[in-house]
Amino acid sequence: MSKIESTLDRLFAKLVGLKGSSKARLCSLWTKASPYASKLKKLDLQTIKTYAIQYKWRILLVLIVLYAGSKTFDYFFPDADKAGGPVTVTTIVVEKKDIPLIIEATGTIVSNSIVDIRPMVTNTVAKVNVKDGQEVKAGDLLFTLDDRNDKANYEKLKALADDAQKQYLRAKELVAKNFISKAGLETSYANAKSAEAAAKAAEVQLSFDYIKSPIDGRAGIVNVFPGSLVQASNVVTTATSSTATSSVGSMVTITQLNPINVQFVIPEKDIPTILENQLDGEPLKVKVTVGDNSKKAYDGTVLVVDNQVDPSIAAVRVKAQIPNEGMTLLPGQFARISLVASDLKDALSVPSQAVVINPRGKFVFTLDKDGKASMIPIKVIYEYQGSSVITGIQAGDKVVVEGKQNLRPGGKTRESKSAPVPTTQQAPTSPADKK
Repeated sequence: MSKIESTLDRLFAKLVGLKGSSKARLCSLWTKASPYASKLKKLDLQTIKTYAIQYKWRILLVLIVLYAGSKTFDYFFPDADKAGGPVTVTTIVVEKKDIPLIIEATGTIVSNSIVDIRPMVTNTVAKVNVKDGQEVKAGDLLFTLDDRNDKANYEKLKALADDAQKQYLRAKELVAKNFISKAGLETSYANAKSAEAAAKAAEVQLSFDYIKSPIDGRAGIVNVFPGSLVQASNVVTTATSSTATSSVGSMVTITQLNPINVQFVIPEKDIPTILENQLDGEPLKVKVTVGDNSKKAYDGTVLVVDNQVDPSIAAVRVKAQIPNEGMTLLPGQFARISLVASDLKDALSVPSQAVVINPRGKFVFTLDKDGKASMIPIKVIYEYQGSSVITGIQAGDKVVVEGKQNLRPGGKTRESKSAPVPTTQQAPTSPADKK
């Protein structure tokens, strides 16, 4: 205890000494400043006026600098309590809802079925029964080749087959009467069957002269004309002028346009989401737009997801089918696809313009019941067409959408009309990993 008491005594003595030295310094400063104070007492209005006129430009410059400094300070370091008034803002009340998770891709329109019509035999075109761009049905006659030789051969073999059948029937009667042996009957039966098979082969050969459409669809440009020589190969000889020319191609191409398919690729990272949704048994939905006509969208469903990933592009091919009653889609067109992969259950969505980005991260301004603003850190997990799905806030929070540029934490606000609730369309950023 004696040590503590001695320490306290020393501290008290130092405080007394410090008080005395401080008093002495203040007295010396007052002694030095008193002459100037006496001069200030002697100033009158005339002296001040003369001094102001003499140094008017310097005084004006000082006032301008002080004014500019004050405005600069207020701009960069505003005081919410001393603000001129509340900031007018537009807000939205956040609600939980299901948000479709959409994957966007680009692809190509492809035909559901396409057939190049080529001849099975070398022959001359006798008649063209199809026109350019004509709609055809399966079984419609497209081309007639010169059938004179094949028809004559078929009729000859058909007559021989009929005669052999009659000979066989006569032989059966003779065997019943024991006029010929059973061996003769068997030989007659074999001859009848052989003649019938030869007639059928001639009939097949004759059918090659009548080229029919194997599918429903639209005919393309006809590449042959009556009198054109066609061969059983990829070369089709056409007569487009006085001199015959040869071109590599088909006689005509039949393309099925309704329904029509679209083929595209999706990134490897999105495959689990798609396959997981496919297991539910519900077909995946797509929206397709073609060219610059983004207003016209075609709804369709996914037909198949390829069974392997292309390692060169780290993506998998997907084919979807869409109706094309108006025949406005053609194979080869560039298409933009929006694939609804799944739904984010009970997600919180706000307009993307409500998100504030600064070096510290992403934030939103929320208002309490008194209208005071708070800056809340958030995480954006998905963004699409002006809407952002975020975490970090609660359902029912009031989020500032417009007017946040003039808002500071703790600032007072005045609400205007509430902003419209953001909606995510079923149709550019890739979705983040779902949590």
